[in-house]
Amino acid sequence: MVIKTFVMLTMFILPFILVITGVASTTWQLFACFIVAGLGMAGVGMGVMHDAIHGTYSKNPTVNRILGYTLNMIGANATVWKIQHNVLHHSYTNIDEHDDDINAPFFLRFSPNAEKNNLHKYQHLYAWIFYGLSTVSWVTAKDFIRLKRYHDKGLVKGENGYRNALLELIAWKIGYYIMTIVLPVIFSPFSIGMILLAHLAMHFITGLIITSVFQTAHIVPEVDFPLPDEHGVIEGERMLHQMITTCNFAPGSNIFSWFIGGLNHQIEHHLFPDICHVHYRNIAPIVKATAEEFNVPYFEKPTFFLAVKDHLKMLYLLGNEKLEPVKAI
Repeated sequence: MVIKTFVMLTMFILPFILVITGVASTTWQLFACFIVAGLGMAGVGMGVMHDAIHGTYSKNPTVNRILGYTLNMIGANATVWKIQHNVLHHSYTNIDEHDDDINAPFFLRFSPNAEKNNLHKYQHLYAWIFYGLSTVSWVTAKDFIRLKRYHDKGLVKGENGYRNALLELIAWKIGYYIMTIVLPVIFSPFSIGMILLAHLAMHFITGLIITSVFQTAHIVPEVDFPLPDEHGVIEGERMLHQMITTCNFAPGSNIFSWFIGGLNHQIEHHLFPDICHVHYRNIAPIVKATAEEFNVPYFEKPTFFLAVKDHLKMLYLLGNEKLEPVKAI
């Protein structure tokens, strides 16, 4: 984890230093730097802050809290993420209107229980553009919108919790934009338009990587999208719920797994979110064998390519077929 943290943070920070100091002086070098920074952003998001905010990077809570701020460093917000991911996504996986990972804007449909419109017929074609732009939305408007919504739902605690979280969010955003846009514009030989274009390329790489990894774990044809009963209750046991709503991919690709923070082992992560991701590949065979022993679903794709392909198929089905909602486990 320490080596990975050093590598990913270096991949994110060093390219800006090269641009700001003028070492990167040609257009292709500018874009190369921002694209590497985008890979670093994705690596920090999946392999560093994710464990830290789950409290699994270190046994020391202070270390976890400090490294959780690496998410703020790359433009997002640890407070908002902790609610959106740790609380909502992990508690209500694939449950419409509760899991924020499948709560989509009107032009995307990620659940058979969500309302469908005519645009969704083509979402398997255009979704990838919005995946690439997802982190642009994230670092500009989405964090503010979600923080306000979570406050209204009572999920932001403390008498001055919302105010303090908002001020912190604004301060970190200003710092992020100073580092990634303002300083390159001031000190590099490139125009503001060229810097903004490179900045967009950086985010497109990051957004495409992160969204593809997370979406292929939960939005594929095999998994379920349970609905609560008339009393608002989801039937079944919590761990079984995680098994039927989650899918692994590329279990044998250790290098790929290293880069994406073990998120190809999503089943193990959802069953044991309090265990660091470096252990998932050792836990996975035990989980799989136990699932087979007790005839419990264990969804897994042999490669990431097949996972993406099946996610594409699911986007098409959600936009063009009548999929029956799942009411209970």
